Amino acid sequence: MKKKILFVEDNPTELKNLQKMASCMSGEWEIQFASEAGESLEILRKDSNFDVLVTGIGAVKAFNGEFLNCVRDRYPLMIRILISNRSEQTATLKSFAPAHQYLLKPVNLELLKSSIARAFAMRGLLEDELLMDAISRMESLPSLPSLYAEVVAEINTPNCSLKKIGEIISKDLAMSAKILQLANSAFFGHPQAVTSISGAIIFLGLETIKAVILSVKVFSLFKCSKAHESSISKLWDHSIATGMVARTIATQNDLDQVKIDEAFMAGLLHDVGKLVLWDRIPNIYREIAAMEKSSGCPLWQAEQQILGTGHAQVGAYLMGLWGLSESMVDAIAFHHFPSKSPNQGFSTLTIVHLANSIEHGQNPDGSGDRLDSEYLEKLGFKP
Repeated sequence: MKKKILFVEDNPTELKNLQKMASCMSGEWEIQFASEAGESLEILRKDSNFDVLVTGIGAVKAFNGEFLNCVRDRYPLMIRILISNRSEQTATLKSFAPAHQYLLKPVNLELLKSSIARAFAMRGLLEDELLMDAISRMESLPSLPSLYAEVVAEINTPNCSLKKIGEIISKDLAMSAKILQLANSAFFGHPQAVTSISGAIIFLGLETIKAVILSVKVFSLFKCSKAHESSISKLWDHSIATGMVARTIATQNDLDQVKIDEAFMAGLLHDVGKLVLWDRIPNIYREIAAMEKSSGCPLWQAEQQILGTGHAQVGAYLMGLWGLSESMVDAIAFHHFPSKSPNQGFSTLTIVHLANSIEHGQNPDGSGDRLDSEYLEKLGFKP
């Protein structure tokens, strides 16, 4: 059955461009168009089975900025992609919160196709009734943080400016403080104090900055979680440590900088699904935590018994919606049992699986994260 996509664009010229691009995609997906937000909502009222909404910022603004909020509230599992010009950036960021992904015009065919395909990737990889049942119990899934989207948009411009990136980050005082704290922490081991955001960017590198921004913002989304603050604090420490161990493993295996950075980000985000479950289904997750404590089984096994799925799959599903690379999503999805992944070569998944187990082994509170011996032996490792 074909996936269904609804395009909304109030600019006639842009609408024609989208229709032209979409004509090359019609063999893969079922596509429909609307020229304004009200029309698209009427289409969705008659047929709520659309998988993806792609909308220009003009349609959002014309609906008093509430269009994506309305779609999110009525159709929470629909993937929402927002497109805008750089000149519309201020309006875009105000409207971004309900969007899963943000694309900058002009959008070419391959970028549009890959963005939609990546959003579908986790549904294809993890599409089972148990996962979808767990997801459907949540009122909505959180959206990609706007600060991360703004920094990525600046990085992707032809004349990317470190000064501009520093200015964007500096507007968020809490984020600035966290980046400076991490840059000066023992994790990174800089011999001299890093005292400015621009200095932190130069020292840490853009990809590390992106990873830190995304992970910090993800954790901040769940400050109102029913989970105890100490639990989130421990999870943050574990995530940072796992990211650093993953980076070390990738470096020791002579991987290129892109793969090293990817391993670090995947390590940081590997347990993001715990935050989602804590926040969205707190009563059920308390039951899961009680089972873990009473039976002594690993948390992920308790999740499987009660939910039929686990935090790894839920986290991967969310990161897939947000457009992270397939290899990072795969690493998050299968970090407890990599032998179940369809990709069986040495990869970011291998690194995160090792890093997670090593980090838990150094922490007396860690449990249930034994190495997947069969998987590692096939790759030539001897656990």
